[in-house]
Amino acid sequence: MFLNHSLKSTATAVRTWRVLSGLKHGSVPSHGHCSSRGQRYVHFTGMATRSLKSNETLTSQSVRQYARAVQKKPEFQSQLQDLPPSMLKHEYASVPLAHTVDDVVKKLLSLELASHSEKLRLKEEQLIGKVQRHENDRSSTEVKVAVLTARIRNFQEHLQKHPKDKANKRWMLMSIDRRKKLLKYLRRSRYDAFEKVCAELEITYTFPPEYYRRATRRWLAKKALCIKVFKEVQKQKAEKRNKALAHKKARSTSSNLTETQGTPV
Repeated sequence: MFLNHSLKSTATAVRTWRVLSGLKHGSVPSHGHCSSRGQRYVHFTGMATRSLKSNETLTSQSVRQYARAVQKKPEFQSQLQDLPPSMLKHEYASVPLAHTVDDVVKKLLSLELASHSEKLRLKEEQLIGKVQRHENDRSSTEVKVAVLTARIRNFQEHLQKHPKDKANKRWMLMSIDRRKKLLKYLRRSRYDAFEKVCAELEITYTFPPEYYRRATRRWLAKKALCIKVFKEVQKQKAEKRNKALAHKKARSTSSNLTETQGTPV
């Protein structure tokens, strides 16, 4: 509808330009019996000019609504920025001959031509070296937390560039839940190791909320009913227990009486 209106206004503007050019060249007389015709042309020209201005205002309003300034997102600092390109890969770092090869081979052995997964593996090894208990430690809780931390930060970096990657977001949330459980266990069992892990890996541990569910009226009413039923059941069990104790006590007293009556004086 807006396109038809703009096309009609454009055609009107073209006709107006033709009429005005004819008036300037004297093709339409401005006196005598044609004066009324000239006035009609002038009136028609004013209407066309007003419609053209209204069309321009509509166009400017539409442009003002849709042509918005692009807001640049803040740059997310990658955890792999501190890895220099000249650093050797993890599997070649302990080889002494890797430091004496020529430049071409050294590029292949270093991080200059390495893939993202190889760089991430080296970052995991660096985080593991900060928190592991001994040199050969690969299965402790601290090592698992370090590996999950490197993966979570990699997922966050990927989501900054591709925010619609739902599978990546799901893996990140699963890794965060797994790390929370490990940190909770580490805090309960070895608090000094828990503090060291949080300090070395720069992790902020937050306590989980008391209730994960939003307290609605229906949920509160259901909870009150469940508590009321539970108390009633406990009351019935207590009464039954008291009756059983009273019956047992009566039987014991009756048996004692019979024994005393049967014994000779």
